Amino acid sequence: MSTAIVTGQPVPGSSLESDLRSLGFEVRTATDASDTETLLAAVPAQERVAVVDARFVGHPHALRLGLTDPRFPLAAVPGAVTAQPAGRQALTRAVARETSAGGGTALAVDSLADRLALALDADGAEVHRPALGSLVATVPAGPQARNEARQAVAAVDDEAVRLKSAVKARDGFFTTFFISPYSRYIARWCARRGLTPNQVTTASLLTALIAAGCAATGTRAGFIAAGVLLIASFVLDCTDGQLARYSLQYSTLGAWLDATFDRAKEYAYYAGLALGAARGGDDVWALALGAMVLQTCRHVVDFSFNESNHDATANTSPTAALSDKLDSVGWTVWVRRMIVLPIGERWAMIAVLTAATTPRITFYALLIGCAFAATYTTAGRVLRSVTRKARRTDRAAQALADLADNGPLAAFVARVTRARLGFPLLVALAGAVVLAVSLFSGVTWAPVAGAVVYAVTSGQALYRPLKGALDWLVPPLFRAAEYGTVLVLAAHADVNGALPAAFGLVAAVAYHHYDTVYRIRGNAGAPPAWLVRAIGGQEGRTLLVAVLAALLTASQFKVALTVLAVAVALVVLVESIRFWVSAGAPAVHDEGEPA
Repeated sequence: MSTAIVTGQPVPGSSLESDLRSLGFEVRTATDASDTETLLAAVPAQERVAVVDARFVGHPHALRLGLTDPRFPLAAVPGAVTAQPAGRQALTRAVARETSAGGGTALAVDSLADRLALALDADGAEVHRPALGSLVATVPAGPQARNEARQAVAAVDDEAVRLKSAVKARDGFFTTFFISPYSRYIARWCARRGLTPNQVTTASLLTALIAAGCAATGTRAGFIAAGVLLIASFVLDCTDGQLARYSLQYSTLGAWLDATFDRAKEYAYYAGLALGAARGGDDVWALALGAMVLQTCRHVVDFSFNESNHDATANTSPTAALSDKLDSVGWTVWVRRMIVLPIGERWAMIAVLTAATTPRITFYALLIGCAFAATYTTAGRVLRSVTRKARRTDRAAQALADLADNGPLAAFVARVTRARLGFPLLVALAGAVVLAVSLFSGVTWAPVAGAVVYAVTSGQALYRPLKGALDWLVPPLFRAAEYGTVLVLAAHADVNGALPAAFGLVAAVAYHHYDTVYRIRGNAGAPPAWLVRAIGGQEGRTLLVAVLAALLTASQFKVALTVLAVAVALVVLVESIRFWVSAGAPAVHDEGEPA
C-alpha cells in the first residue's frame, strides 16, 4: 500500500482524495510541514510515499504519471512529489529542512510539495518530471485561478490523452496505421480486467509458438493459420507495451521478457517454416539459419553503434544533420522507417508470404529485404562515423569490448603475443577474411587453421580500447564470423539434421549476445566472466566447431552440434534467468525496437 500525505486544508468539492485512493494511495492529512514530517516518519520504509498539496487541481492521469511510475525513485508534478523506498532518504532530508526553516508554522501560499521538489533538485537528487502535454496539474493561488484550472481540466479528455500516450511516439508505418489504432483499446480492456503486461507478453509468445506449429504442418491451411496467428501475436506484442504505458505497470522482468520473447518468437517461427517446408520435400534450413544470422547481426550493428555514441562528445556530423532534415518532411519519415524493415513490416511481410506462397519464397524475400535494410542502415552509420568528430569515452569502449564477447583463448593470445598488428577493425577484418576463405577452400583442416588465425586476430583486435571512428563494427563482424562458421560447416556436413542442430546452437549463442546487450543498456555491465569462460567466448566456440567438423564424421558432427547447443543454452539461460529475476537487475525499458 502506498501513502499520500495531503498538506493543508481540504478544498470543498475537490476530488483529490478520491483520485489518490483510486491510484492505490492511503490518504493522510497534514496541517503543516512539521505534521508532514511526523506522518512521513510513520510510513514504512518499504512503501511509496507522496506529498500532495490539498489545493491541487488536475487530471487523474497527471497524478498517475507523477506519482505511480515505478521506474523512478523520485518524481514530481506541480503540487505533488513522490518517493519510492530508494528515494525516501532524500525526501526525508528535504522535509526536515523545510520543517526547520518554517518552524512548523502553517503553510504559506506556495506549495510545500513544490518546495520539496526544488529542495531535492538543490541536493542533486534526480527528480523525474513527466511530460504532461495537454494534461492539467497546478496549485491555484486563489478562487478565480481555481475556477480557471477546473475549466481547463474539463476541456481536456483525460482518458483520450491516456489512450494516446499509451502508443509509442515513434513507431513503424505498419504498426502506427494498422495495429495501434485498435490495439490501444485492447490494452485498456486488459487494464480494466486486471491483466498485466507480462501476461499479455506471455500470450503473445504462446500465440507465436502456435503459429510456428501451424507452419510446421506443411499444409496450405497450416500456412494460412500461421500467417493469421503471427499477426495476432504481433498485435499482442504491441498491446503489452501499450498496457504498460496505459497503466504504468513497468517492471524489470517485463522489459526483459518483452525484449527476449520477440527474438524467441521470430526465430521459432523460422524453425516452424523450415519444418513445414521439409514436410513438403524442400530443405530450407540453410535459409532459415541465414535469416536468423542476418537479423541478429543487424541488431548487433544497431546496438554497437548506439553504445559507441552513447555519451560521445561533439557527436554531430553533416550526415546526421541531413537525416534530421529528412525527418522533418512527413513522407520521407515513413519511407525511411519502412525500408529498414522494422519488426512490424517484417512480420507483416512474413505472415502474408507464408499464407500466400511457400517457405522458400518467404525466406528469399526476408533475406533480400533484411540485406537491403542492413546495407542502408550500416552505410548511413558508417558515413556518420567518418564525418563526425566525436571523442568516445572509456564507458563506450568497454561496452564495445563486452559486446565483442572475446573468451579466454583470445585473452591468452593477447597476453603472450608482443607484436601489435594494427588498428582493431582492420585486424578483426583480416582475421574474418582468412576464416571465410578457409571455410570455402574445400580442404578438411583449412577451417581449423583459419579459426586459429581468427582467434589470434580476435585477441589482437582488443589489445587497445575500441575508440576508433569505425571500431563499433568489430562486434557485428565477430557475430557474422562465428555464426557464419557454424552455418557453412553445418551445410558442408550435408547430413540430415546438421543444419537444424546448427540453428539451435546459433539461437542459444544469439540469446547470450542479446542478454549481454540488455545488461549493458541497464548499466549492469557484461555477464560474469565465469559465464564467458564456460561457453568459450566467440573465438573459442568458432575454433571448437571447426575442430569438431574436421575430426568427426558428418553424423557425429551433427550430434556434437546438438550437444553443444543444449549445453550453451542451459548455462546461458540459467544464469540469465537468475540475473533478471534478482533484486539487482537493471530496469531496461525500450521505447523503440531495433530494426
